[in-house]
Amino acid sequence: MEMKLVAYLRVSTIGQVEDGHGLKIQEELVQQWAKSHGHSILTFYADEGISGKIETRAGLEEALSAVRFNSAEGIVVASLDRLARTLTVQEAALQQVWSAGGRVFSIDTGEVMADDPDDPVRTFVRQILGAVSQLEAGMISRRLRRGREHKASLGGYAHGSPPYGFRADGGVLVADTKEQGVRQFMKALRQEGRSLREIASRLNDSDIRSKRGGIWHPQTVARVLAQSDGSISESDTTT
Repeated sequence: MEMKLVAYLRVSTIGQVEDGHGLKIQEELVQQWAKSHGHSILTFYADEGISGKIETRAGLEEALSAVRFNSAEGIVVASLDRLARTLTVQEAALQQVWSAGGRVFSIDTGEVMADDPDDPVRTFVRQILGAVSQLEAGMISRRLRRGREHKASLGGYAHGSPPYGFRADGGVLVADTKEQGVRQFMKALRQEGRSLREIASRLNDSDIRSKRGGIWHPQTVARVLAQSDGSISESDTTT
């Protein structure tokens, strides 16, 4: 039976470092899955380099809203840890979908079934796997943090991947001429009144790639536009 679904894609700094499971790869996996199962993907929503609560993720909030307001019958993700690597966020997002009568699909494991009082093991297993994912994320974050601290002690650039428009050169953060030009182009389009989605489409149509060589999404554009011109902030390196 064909279903009208929305797809949610997410990559955090942790995901980028650990497995390269970028937005483009996730999008391709979702498209292949939808085609093989006979489902329609209405819209792709994405968050890049963002973790935390649902309200801090514009892409996830939009995807959940699509189900709440009945424009979509459910959500599909490449894997459940793309929905969240924090157990409380995972469970909150799932409950929102199920409360609205929607369904959740994970490409690697199939449908994430709603809780059943007659089958408490179902909930137990899902939450145990979510807790394991959270632990893995915490261990990776700790390792990256200690690596940055060690690098900083040696006098090198120690803030993770440089934000768009900048690169690390000899341990120093310097402006990247080409990327700075793209940033100015984005700013000019925004000043003309273009939406984030229009700017993302313009960049993709012009074959301009994101920092990691992927396609642009509205949330990625918003993140670049929000960066300061001369320095980075802690939010630019959120994991």
